[in-house]
Amino acid sequence: MVDVGSKAETARLARAGGTIYMQATTLDLVRGGTSKKGDVLGIARIAAIQAAKRTGELIPLCHPLALTRVAAEFVIDEEKHAVHCEVTAECFGRTGIEMEALTAASIGLLTIYDMLKAVDRGMRIDGVRLLEKRGGKSGHWLAE
Repeated sequence: MVDVGSKAETARLARAGGTIYMQATTLDLVRGGTSKKGDVLGIARIAAIQAAKRTGELIPLCHPLALTRVAAEFVIDEEKHAVHCEVTAECFGRTGIEMEALTAASIGLLTIYDMLKAVDRGMRIDGVRLLEKRGGKSGHWLAE
């Protein structure tokens, strides 16, 4: 792992997001809460938060961070038959929190896939990316 011991502790924030596309009938299950496995978005939210907390265990050489906040938001897009996920992760530390936000968004979307794969194996996860980061020496970065 990279030595971050001499770096100053600062407030850190990262936002990441992505989208899962599906059939209209599959989206109906999400919206109606009628999936055989239960509340798809509620469970995906918990999975995303858990993933952020365990990022240091999942990604080699990634520092474990003491998170101060993780929020996972899911928005249904009726027109595109999709669910958009956006995760915000925050901490006060010596290294960035981008990997926690990216991991959380990815796992949230994968959880949706897992819960609905029996009815729609053709779902597509797309566009997982960093949207914003704040803190540290490099300051503030915002995706275009």
